[in-house]
Amino acid sequence: MADDRLYWEDLNEGDESISGGRTITETDVVNFAGLSGDFNSFHIDEEAAKASFFGKRVAHGMLVASITTGLQVSQMEPKARTAAFLGLADWQFRGAVFFGDTIRVKRTIGPKKEWKNPKQGFVEYHIDVLNQEDKVVQKGVWNMLIFRRDEG
Repeated sequence: MADDRLYWEDLNEGDESISGGRTITETDVVNFAGLSGDFNSFHIDEEAAKASFFGKRVAHGMLVASITTGLQVSQMEPKARTAAFLGLADWQFRGAVFFGDTIRVKRTIGPKKEWKNPKQGFVEYHIDVLNQEDKVVQKGVWNMLIFRRDEG
């Protein structure tokens, strides 16, 4: 089977890709509450959530961010030869994600630069998390190391 993942040299600033969708379920939220220990009432208590700012239960922001990483890894085409995820920059929570909402990831290749290890290159992924109405619900920059085809 051919490996068609992209190398650092193949990524061009401005290139865009959009993942497939993932619907956020009550099970996702309940499992994440148990895993994270975040049992805030607007995530898990329907009646209390009615009186909240959101008016109904809402998914954890960090749950959505976590699912975003999975969408980028498993559903984004073309895939890159990721060496490491170095961190987030300027991550913003722009809108609520409710049970039953479907999110997708839009990745735009940002600036690239050389890295201290010549087998890898640094690249910024500019990430928009979109809901089913194409509204941006989260956004920010992922700092990534991508394997190089050539060593420097």
